[in-house]
Amino acid sequence: MFTGIVEKTGKVVNVERDRGNINFTIEVSFGDELKVDQSMAHDGVCLTITDVDKAKKQYVVTAVQETLDKTNLSEWKIGYEVNLERSMPMEARFDGHIVQGHVDQTAVCTGVEETEGSWKFWFKYDPDENNITVEKGSISVNGVSLTVVDSRPNEFSVAIIPFTYDVTNFHNFKNGTVVNIEFDIFGKYVDKLLKQYLKDAGYKI
Repeated sequence: MFTGIVEKTGKVVNVERDRGNINFTIEVSFGDELKVDQSMAHDGVCLTITDVDKAKKQYVVTAVQETLDKTNLSEWKIGYEVNLERSMPMEARFDGHIVQGHVDQTAVCTGVEETEGSWKFWFKYDPDENNITVEKGSISVNGVSLTVVDSRPNEFSVAIIPFTYDVTNFHNFKNGTVVNIEFDIFGKYVDKLLKQYLKDAGYKI
């Protein structure tokens, strides 16, 4: 489990196709602290470390076709800057919100508004009755725990402070950038339970 608080950004230094999978080699400052079988969120996608080169501070993760189809990983190239978060230790403070590392779908950045000291980013996603946002609710964008500012059908905005802008890959976003979205797990449960309740009560939904 993760909290959506990005530790560092890493850099993709190698991309290798292996049949239907892709092996990504990533370099990060804490690469010498990692170990094989460790789980880590990459732009919000939970992946397992399969190899580590501590001397180079590099490690390898594998993305299967299912992951490539549902996330932005198929677009990663050498040099891509990726948001990284190791799994949350049980004794740590919970500074973000519950992020499972299971991306629901991708979204496209449709606008970047620079305001006085911050930025507002707009994202649009394909319609899905199971994925909703609410104003002031939580959402994960490329693994970053954020609060929804504006909520519209299949579209939402978030506000980004300078710290988040600098330490995550948000500073690379522009119109057309594809990002990974994980909707709030509590919202998904409430939505599903409510729909079942209404269905059982005879309402059309």
